[in-house]
Amino acid sequence: MAMKPNGKSIVSSDYDEKIMFFKDVSLDHHEAQLRFRLIHFWEAWNPLKKTLIGLEILLIDEQGTVIQGFISPGRIKKYLPEMKRGSVYKLNNFYGSRNKSVFRVADHTATVSFSWNSELSVLQDCPTPFDEDSFRFHLYEEFQANCDLKGYLYGFHEILNYLFGVMLLTLLMNNGIDVVGHMKLVNGQSIIEAPVLDEVEIAKARRLLIHVQSHDGPVMKLYLWDQAARDFCKKFKSYENTPTVLLVTTVNTKTLGGTLALTSMSSSRVFMDYDVQPTIDYFGWLGSNPDIAEQVNAEVVTKRETMAIGEIFSYIKQESVKDAFFECTATIDDVVHGSAWYYIACGGCHTKVTKGLTSLICTNNKCGKVNVAGVAQYLSKISVYDNSEQAVFVLLGDAGRELTGKPASELVRSYFEANGNEGVNHESPVPEALISTIGQRHKFYVKVTEHNFSGKNRSLTVTKILPLDTPPATVSSEGNHTTATSEETSKSRVDSAEVSKRTCDSTEIEKAKRPKSGN
Repeated sequence: MAMKPNGKSIVSSDYDEKIMFFKDVSLDHHEAQLRFRLIHFWEAWNPLKKTLIGLEILLIDEQGTVIQGFISPGRIKKYLPEMKRGSVYKLNNFYGSRNKSVFRVADHTATVSFSWNSELSVLQDCPTPFDEDSFRFHLYEEFQANCDLKGYLYGFHEILNYLFGVMLLTLLMNNGIDVVGHMKLVNGQSIIEAPVLDEVEIAKARRLLIHVQSHDGPVMKLYLWDQAARDFCKKFKSYENTPTVLLVTTVNTKTLGGTLALTSMSSSRVFMDYDVQPTIDYFGWLGSNPDIAEQVNAEVVTKRETMAIGEIFSYIKQESVKDAFFECTATIDDVVHGSAWYYIACGGCHTKVTKGLTSLICTNNKCGKVNVAGVAQYLSKISVYDNSEQAVFVLLGDAGRELTGKPASELVRSYFEANGNEGVNHESPVPEALISTIGQRHKFYVKVTEHNFSGKNRSLTVTKILPLDTPPATVSSEGNHTTATSEETSKSRVDSAEVSKRTCDSTEIEKAKRPKSGN
């Protein structure tokens, strides 16, 4: 064995090839050879610009050390045809770059970056054994203790901050946590009753919700997104008997409404009962502890994520944001004027209709009806606030009826019956049934979708009005703020809310401001 001037070990073969172990990789260019098993690779995309950053790779050497690799977009075509998960390779010439906070899934401080003269080839007839994989599991208490912290579970405390207007957001993602446990519910269906997965609906929603319990710990919500959701469906259906054990790699931890939630990332992989040794071991443990498999924490399983308005806006600004539903308790401050509070919809599918030459036409291609019966549906904007922020909520369909107690069609009809001399193109003004809700406090079921992620639209869609908890939900939600770090922080949020509920940069809220005499 030869020694480099810097004291790092290099193995010399009979062919005088300099072989370096992962533990010795430093931040520099290396004219040496790495030998490793390719565990996994995936594309890394910029979620804001929708551009390909490069190909991320997870590698393990003969000493069991795991390191991350990276191939820039311009070099992917050169190396990708030779890459196969599970195969053993050698790489000559590479550059040790700093392991970035974003897309980080390995402990090593360096990343093996492919350079202009890198040579990748299959390692033939290698007598040295390489581990198949490497997993890092932690207890529920460790997940919970490190959840939402500005750092990393494995001792790395680098913080990557991006400035969004006046908001400094710490990206708490890509922690590289692996979780193994037994499933309780799959998309709300009991695992005991052999869940039926609708792959079309899952693909449309882009996510799958699984309630999983690790050993005898509390039940956790695990969200699988996009490719991870597709992989789950494919693997779940491949088993003759319903699988019970689930292992998901590189998940991110987050507290939603006081409940620990795990969410997959682009680097996540999915394993079940007999796929890998950790799931086999867990399956054996579960068989020896049948009482654990039958335990269900009903409160956690059935609990919806409850968030304050400020927390919802913080969620929207996260880089890992996806479509989601939340419960939010808020007080109605005003009704937004200056825009229609309803729309005319197809009586069949409730899609907005357009005026044809002689009739109304449905704009839904799947419906495509002509000469449809137009029905008024709620599309009302209300200004609301809680102890964290102010927002504009858009009431759709049943949500408006649940708030006012009357369907939109009835209110519109009543107005035109009382004002028969109005022009045919005249719109019904905001009804008293909506105005009378000002000052009321309700629990709203809020939908966050792609149109919110650009930051240009702060309006949140409400699809349902839920019963108000007793005691009021805002008391508990204030105690669940995960972003506050001290009493002073909490106080400043409450104080600023008194200002923000009267001032907001949204033009929609400015439209809502008007004298409320008589209300």
